[in-house]
Amino acid sequence: MGSSQTVYVDTLDREWKTKPYCRKHDNFALSHVKEWTLKPLPSGAAPRCTVNSTATAFVLSTGGFTGNPFHDYTDVLIPAFITAHHLGGEVQFLVSSYKSWWVNRYIQIFQQMSRHEVVDIDADDDVRCYRNVVVGPTFHRELGVDASKTPSGYSTADFRKMLRDAFGLERATATPSGDQWDIRRRPRLLIISRRPSRGRAFMNERAMADMAASLGFDVRIGEPDTSTDTSKFARLVNSCDVMVGVHGAGLTNMVFLPAGAVVVQVVPYGRLEWLARNTFAEPSAGMEVHYLEYAVQLDETTLSEQYPSDHPVLRDPMAIHKQGWNALKTTYLDKQNVRPHLGRLKNTFLQALKMLPHGRDD
Repeated sequence: MGSSQTVYVDTLDREWKTKPYCRKHDNFALSHVKEWTLKPLPSGAAPRCTVNSTATAFVLSTGGFTGNPFHDYTDVLIPAFITAHHLGGEVQFLVSSYKSWWVNRYIQIFQQMSRHEVVDIDADDDVRCYRNVVVGPTFHRELGVDASKTPSGYSTADFRKMLRDAFGLERATATPSGDQWDIRRRPRLLIISRRPSRGRAFMNERAMADMAASLGFDVRIGEPDTSTDTSKFARLVNSCDVMVGVHGAGLTNMVFLPAGAVVVQVVPYGRLEWLARNTFAEPSAGMEVHYLEYAVQLDETTLSEQYPSDHPVLRDPMAIHKQGWNALKTTYLDKQNVRPHLGRLKNTFLQALKMLPHGRDD
């Protein structure tokens, strides 16, 4: 009974409550997720069904941190795939805290996972009856699937294949179109752009593009945001062989890269290697993409223009870390832009070139 966030279960012997969202230990995220109550089905006065279905019902929430692409995938879409893939499309998504713009943005993915309509369950006055119900998704790891924990051994690679099917992406692997890279099909490099007002922008983006072009790359620049056409941007990323961006949600687009491509994460100044590792470095292996890291140094960050040289922000980043996440985020993520040394970055791009498959036999 969606309008009251209630599920009656005939095999339940006691009432219990849950929030159908992955980040169970993040109180801030959960404060934006509606609570659901599971109750034993009353034997004498059970609610009368108005809709019957043979599909499995799957209650999940798009509250929490959704709207940020990283959390869209790691908190909702990948856990939904983990939970629903083995059902072969016979699952109906009942979405709590429904946001129409959000569901529309990812509707092709839901249509790959289910043959049934997505229901705005909080606004639903029907009494929907199912043989089975799943309340809340299964989470394995950030941006990934643990194949050893899935019913039939499906993995992150299977999730990526599902994305290619959803968005009509042509390239499964980053192999040259002919026997080797040539002038007709140069390896393509995508720079993930950000506006300086948002923080973590490349301040020498045009020079970076020119340098990459001098190495033989076909360079593209893209700035994904909430108004970006997901299908169109997915196709752009899938056409690329190397993707570079400063740590941030835009790097989540690595899910669309072909296998064998390279993702370069530029890590902002401030001892943020742990954050870079957890969010994008570790998931890259499951996506079958190569990973490179470029760590921003003190003379490459705009923080050196905002603070005196002896300030703790510059000299003792761990002192800022100890003040908590909000202090760290405000200082090193929101207020910092970067200007990578073209010489150092050139070496990283050359390393990326060497990692790419160079012919049909690679």
